[in-house]
Amino acid sequence: MKQLLILIILFSILVSCDNTSAPEPVLPVPTDRQLSWHELEMYAFVHFNMNTFTNMEWGFGSESPELFNPTELDCRQWARVCKDAGLKGIILTAKHHDGFCLWPSAYTEHSVKNSPWKNGKGNLVQELADACKEYGLKMGIYLSPWDRNHPDYGKPEYLNYFRNQLRELLTNYGDVFEVWFDGANGGTGYYGGTNEERRIDREAYYDWPNTRQIVRDLQPDACMFSDAGPDIRWVGNEEGWAMETNWAAIRRDEYYPGTPDYADLRCGQEDGTHWVPAEVDVSIRPGWFYHPSEDHMVKTLPQLLDIYYNSIGRNASLLINFPVDKRGLIHEKDEEQILKLAAAVKADFANDLAKGKKVTASNVRGNSKKFKADNVSDGNLETYWATDDGVIKASLEIDLGEETEFNRFLVQEDIRLGQRVRKFTVDVYNNNVWKEIASETTIGRKRILRFPNVTGTKVRLNILDAKACPVISNVGIYKAPRILIEPEIMRSKDGLVSISTFDSGLTIYYSIDGSEPGLNSEKYSVPFLLDKKAVVKAVAVDDETQGKTLVTTVNFDIPKTKWKVAGKLSGEDKIETIIDGDENTAWSTDGKHPVDFVIDLGENLNLAGFKYLPDQGRWDPGIIFQYELFLSLDGKKWESPVSSGEFSNIKNSPIWQSKEFSPTEARFIKLRALTPAVENGRLGIAEFEIITQ
Repeated sequence: MKQLLILIILFSILVSCDNTSAPEPVLPVPTDRQLSWHELEMYAFVHFNMNTFTNMEWGFGSESPELFNPTELDCRQWARVCKDAGLKGIILTAKHHDGFCLWPSAYTEHSVKNSPWKNGKGNLVQELADACKEYGLKMGIYLSPWDRNHPDYGKPEYLNYFRNQLRELLTNYGDVFEVWFDGANGGTGYYGGTNEERRIDREAYYDWPNTRQIVRDLQPDACMFSDAGPDIRWVGNEEGWAMETNWAAIRRDEYYPGTPDYADLRCGQEDGTHWVPAEVDVSIRPGWFYHPSEDHMVKTLPQLLDIYYNSIGRNASLLINFPVDKRGLIHEKDEEQILKLAAAVKADFANDLAKGKKVTASNVRGNSKKFKADNVSDGNLETYWATDDGVIKASLEIDLGEETEFNRFLVQEDIRLGQRVRKFTVDVYNNNVWKEIASETTIGRKRILRFPNVTGTKVRLNILDAKACPVISNVGIYKAPRILIEPEIMRSKDGLVSISTFDSGLTIYYSIDGSEPGLNSEKYSVPFLLDKKAVVKAVAVDDETQGKTLVTTVNFDIPKTKWKVAGKLSGEDKIETIIDGDENTAWSTDGKHPVDFVIDLGENLNLAGFKYLPDQGRWDPGIIFQYELFLSLDGKKWESPVSSGEFSNIKNSPIWQSKEFSPTEARFIKLRALTPAVENGRLGIAEFEIITQ
């Protein structure tokens, strides 16, 4: 025992005397405030303001404060949902482009103090600050530089107004972790009643150096977001992804809020002069503000998982938006989906198969214990493996100890020393052979790779190129469970039925007679022809766990193989999309009405109804409100309409509409679109179906 104690003491002395120097930083490197921001990874945006009550995305600025009146506003509900979902903070649209302020600003009457909400005594920013403090969340502020309400916008006087409001928000509500400056600036607006277009020099008008200094003085720990930072940059899209190659640095002085060169921001720049990492901002719905018509368009779990892996998994953060509804609550459908994402992510990373495993490296800096290979699997991000200076090609080998199945690989650089790796690969060792399973470029703070299940006893990370010796702080290996989402069933115009699942490796069973599918049902492998009416049901099974999805049921009428669009619209571009079996394609008019859509079914059929799906596009969709439906045997003689009326509430709920009528024999159908459901006047169809007797 005494000898063991002596050995331990001697080892401790040797380690403490290890004077191997750390690698020199590769510039640029993150500031302390940026490092704290990186640790958050995922946090919430809340778009809730005047637009919520006018059903718009960008208000004009002329809206009356009387319109703002949430009936059940509860910022504690927002905070609870975010906390339950593992989000670390909330950024609020305190003022959007229409200029309406969610706090009783001393500098304008266009605010909550003149709304009926709480008789003008409310302060939503304060309520959110209190809720964030209660739930242990950080709070951020979105303050639109553009103000379509203020009479002085575009003039030098407006800058004082904007800065005064910035000071109000940064001095009265506690610590702020992020200040969000939008790049949308200048255009048409109310502007105090002038109702005109005002353009500004986006680069110079706001005097950004001095405006940003206000944030530095009042909230020194807050990161500032804009297209070009100075602390966090836009990722160049609002769809939820960063590029696979993603450098945290950019040549910051070449860009500004509203820069036309935003595409450059998607990858960052290897030769960037400043550390300005990417933030992926995306809404859980198509729109940023709440619209009842998008209640059926909340992103699914597969979509949200793709966003997670394509943002956080690609060296970026994730800012996920909740369009709070007119009640003042995060909608229950939004809550349901974000909690599904939280559960799935937790399951994916529940068990790190590399943790504590033996790791060896082709090179260790100075053969020092401080920079040993095992540092990547010790669970401590403060330690890292590094190679000797000049050694930019090196490898790490993780011995899993036994044959192990996995489908995720996570790797992190110690970004305190800069971002270094330009190219890397991952290999798996199985049956005495190394096999490459991934070839990638940058790493950064975190890179997560997804791939089908592979099996091996060892995993190897190969650094093939780097700006300097690599410094790897963490490697994780995981086996994520398969996502059991019900299958998707589609039938093409030609009658081919395809069935798919989000995750690979699942076995699909189906039936076409309406019976419940199970292990004894037909096994799906390739698309099959279905040339008749049928009820198709499908279920997917994980053979490993015996878990299974919910059953998907689709009622197919006769296929559209013989159909074609007839009449005067038949020559229009893309008109055939209304019968192509794809709900994501559509055709719509330019605003003229009424419009006749004529379809030749190719044969006489006994018709008993029809189904209509409006244009599912977010921008300017074509939606029919009032209609008439006519039938004909020859396409020339049309009787009185067999069905007429309206598609009730279709503007707010643009989903499949079904109408039935007395069975009638016909070959030709004419759907007369009488009036539009939306202000743009467009009339359109994504898909049209028939109901036969």
